[in-house]
Amino acid sequence: MTEDATQGGVVFVIDDDASIRSALKELFESVGLKVRTYASGAAFLENSIPESTSCLVLDVRLPGTSGLKFQEELARADVQVPIVFMTAHGDIAMAVRAMKGGAVDFLTKPFNNQDMLDAVFAGLARDRARRKEAESHSAMREKFNSLSAREREVVARVAVGDLNKQIAAELGLSEVTVKVHRANAMRKMNAKSLAQLVRMTEILDIVKPKMQDSAS
Repeated sequence: MTEDATQGGVVFVIDDDASIRSALKELFESVGLKVRTYASGAAFLENSIPESTSCLVLDVRLPGTSGLKFQEELARADVQVPIVFMTAHGDIAMAVRAMKGGAVDFLTKPFNNQDMLDAVFAGLARDRARRKEAESHSAMREKFNSLSAREREVVARVAVGDLNKQIAAELGLSEVTVKVHRANAMRKMNAKSLAQLVRMTEILDIVKPKMQDSAS
């Protein structure tokens, strides 16, 4: 827990009950987490989400938009903060809907403090992993964008399993030139093997360009 806390975890709490907000704020701050509390989803949306690891503790029953509807709104807006639901009036159908929507957990009030902490730290860990993956993806995309147009063509064809001879014929190059382009691309992409290069193209969704119509 202390490792997560030292890495800047922020917990958002949305509940229309002031006593619940106060109790959760005290609980999360006791383990070193930063906390922001709101009485409604609308109040939450009025504030910017910090660019740091975060988790949202959300009550199911709220004035105006319900917690489950709010989860859907966040998903449509591509706000990817992990959600821990809590409710005093939950049922299986609600829990299933919440979990299908990607919730970390669905806790029933009154909940055990440790269960809440475990759920929140699981949410923070999920968000940290997502952010790390996004950063890695962005860095990988920048490396791919640094390739020359010809190197990208070669990489796209290597990704679908074309042999050097096939690539050379398609692009009107010699096999030696194809090998040079492939080697340069691997170096720029920091790919240690051909298999790793192919995996990178899968992550970036690099598609082999369609051959132009010979009549065009």
